[in-house]
Amino acid sequence: MHLKRVLRGLCVLLCICIGASRLHAQEDILLPDASKYKEPVSKLWINTYGNIRVSKRLIWIAETHFRFQETENTPFAGQIAQVYNRHALSYIYSKYFNASLGGVLRVNFNTDALSEGRNVVPEWRIWHQYQFAQPLSSIMVYHRIRIEHRWSQGFAQESAYIFRNRWRYMLRIKVPLNSHKFEPGTWYLSPESELILQSGKEVVGSVLEDLRLTTTLGYILTPRLTVAAGLMYSQGQDFDNPGIYKQGWTVRCHLYYAPDFRKVRNKLPAIHLDD
Repeated sequence: MHLKRVLRGLCVLLCICIGASRLHAQEDILLPDASKYKEPVSKLWINTYGNIRVSKRLIWIAETHFRFQETENTPFAGQIAQVYNRHALSYIYSKYFNASLGGVLRVNFNTDALSEGRNVVPEWRIWHQYQFAQPLSSIMVYHRIRIEHRWSQGFAQESAYIFRNRWRYMLRIKVPLNSHKFEPGTWYLSPESELILQSGKEVVGSVLEDLRLTTTLGYILTPRLTVAAGLMYSQGQDFDNPGIYKQGWTVRCHLYYAPDFRKVRNKLPAIHLDD
């Protein structure tokens, strides 16, 4: 009987502790009764993608992204928000698979006109990627798995770095419109969807960082140069409150270039590496 009373007391104490921790969590983050969606923000992304052949099996990936977004004083895309500088070394395992490893320096700009924090802060990432290409008649299907290890901080003066992991999966389809091959002079349509999840000690409930749905129209100028543009809708949980969702409409402009300075006899057949 005495043992039962002790166990009952421990259970009651445990319930009280759990309840207190939940009350403390609710004091920190007050969840809404139902999911709330912020008004969509308009953005403009200007991106360059470089696939530079280093050797028979290696490619140097060099990307630069300029991302603008609207503010209260600058509608549509009047203020720069981020600048990406992404690099990696990619290994070509076969014509339809490649793996990459590299780093990212992202420069974040404070777009809040009322903020008293810093105007610019850096963000660092290590990323690795695994991409599969699958031909289907004249259509190309791409599966991309990208994992990022991310160190970021806020704009407050004393803001410390926090560490998070990002887990990304993208499904992309390329459909030629005026040809049966992807060759110079070909227009193509490319719908894609990407799911971005995040995890880490600081990520309590905001696991869904972003869901991106995009449609892109592209044109192949030369075997080494392609241009494309499209529209993307995105939504994801607010980092500070998982019950609130942010939204965005983004115009995306891309330039793909792939210089190859090797001698002809050292070249492999065409590899499907489009990002």
